[in-house]
Amino acid sequence: MGRLVPAVTRTLDILELFLDGEGTLSAPDIVRKLQLPRTTVHELVSTLVARSYLAPVPDQPGRYRLSVRLYQLGSRYAEQLDLAAEGQQVARSVAETCDETVHVAILEGTTVIYVAKVDSTHAVRMVSAAGRRLPAHCTAVGKMLLASLPESELAARIPDGTELVPMTPHSIPDPAALRSVLAEIRTCGIAVEERESNPDVSCVAAPVRDRSGQVVAALSISVPMIRWSEERRAELEQLAVKGAAELSERLGHREG
Repeated sequence: MGRLVPAVTRTLDILELFLDGEGTLSAPDIVRKLQLPRTTVHELVSTLVARSYLAPVPDQPGRYRLSVRLYQLGSRYAEQLDLAAEGQQVARSVAETCDETVHVAILEGTTVIYVAKVDSTHAVRMVSAAGRRLPAHCTAVGKMLLASLPESELAARIPDGTELVPMTPHSIPDPAALRSVLAEIRTCGIAVEERESNPDVSCVAAPVRDRSGQVVAALSISVPMIRWSEERRAELEQLAVKGAAELSERLGHREG
């Protein structure tokens, strides 16, 4: 790694102050927060304004806000994001940690589509593939994604009286039972499936959000029943939440 350039580091420090929820900042604010010399801050801010990274706030002399150039850079970055590619990288990292099968899936109608998958190295593992579709109500990722929908949209996709086709005897039997499960998922922020899509497999799933905060995917960890226990479930729930948060961050989401 090459030598860091102090002036560039300080400039980025100024811009990153706005990530902490500050809508506007003055030069004295920056001096106080970063403990930089006033002359240095004045020069850096003047340069950022000249290059359209900061802009003076109308009717608030001496205060600055982020400007259009950063929006343009952010938009270009967002255009380059690929959920499948980013999901595959995060899934690989999660799988290396727990040595279980990890999926990333999206919702289409009432089915889920797996867009990324990394296998466990165990001899006993889940047989699946990226691109596969499954009924959302039978999977942890699907229930996580259904739980993220507004009630009106959920009702439109799965009206009362809809026949929920089971995959195993453990699949959720009807829309009323599904809505009850989804309400619990919204409360705890994690979805669990126990032998609902495969009689020999259980899994946990957590939500993946984009930069607007919308749930756009879910990340799951699947485990054969021979390795499933309440203790293992708790461990994997934490890991799924952590992996989903990392993928969300890669997609531009920021907590808080």
